[in-house]
Amino acid sequence: MVAVDGVRRYVVSHLSRIGRACDVDDVMQDIRVAVWDGVTRGHYRQLPGIPFGAWVQGVCANVCAAHIRRELSHQTFPLLMEPGDADGPASLDALSILGIGGVDRSAEKIIDQEWARTIIELTRASVPAEVWELAVGSLTGPRQYGPPSPQDRRRWHAATVVRQTARTVQNALEVEPAEIRNIADVCQRAAECLPTTVLRRTAATIVRPDLRGPERTGALASLAAELGVTERYVAVQIGFARRLYQTSWRILRGGRRPAR
Repeated sequence: MVAVDGVRRYVVSHLSRIGRACDVDDVMQDIRVAVWDGVTRGHYRQLPGIPFGAWVQGVCANVCAAHIRRELSHQTFPLLMEPGDADGPASLDALSILGIGGVDRSAEKIIDQEWARTIIELTRASVPAEVWELAVGSLTGPRQYGPPSPQDRRRWHAATVVRQTARTVQNALEVEPAEIRNIADVCQRAAECLPTTVLRRTAATIVRPDLRGPERTGALASLAAELGVTERYVAVQIGFARRLYQTSWRILRGGRRPAR
């Protein structure tokens, strides 16, 4: 994990080139999981003269490249469109990449307006107003080059929170109503709707059973070993995993599913 932390500047540099430095935490998380998985599956072989860090850098380059390809090719939807304005024309300035599908990528041919409106509405209602405003500024402002400021980092974090919340909302909306038969199904599927492996596993093993005290400590250690991250890293994710879990739980429990 020390070797993984050493590639963070590389990740920030490459993501900044496409204006997606706000994704650095997501990509770093993917790299941690990929490195741990590669080691446990025996994909890494120690060779004379080739340090472990060099292999990690190769994994980092592959994960970054894959993320950038997805960002440049995925669909978009009007993140900044006001829910009440869906019947009006959407301008190019009102479109922002959020990393989820559901709307045609052409600004002149936006489809599924009701679906997009619902995702926007639920996402905006699920994050603090300050976080939403910071995310909007990060996603729509001019690209910034050079060393990031503390305010830049706050905006990037806010954008990550909004994007992860939107993905959770979309996943919850896409669950078929027939799959929800009782409250136990709601709880299970709510955890499965979270957008990353770490968040899903944290929700399933710590948030959903509402572990406390020694039980939580034991679950933290077990989950950290399973995912190849530190216990501190998992502990930091619990609060966010809980908020996302509650968001998807409310959607599944309420059965809110607009026609597509």
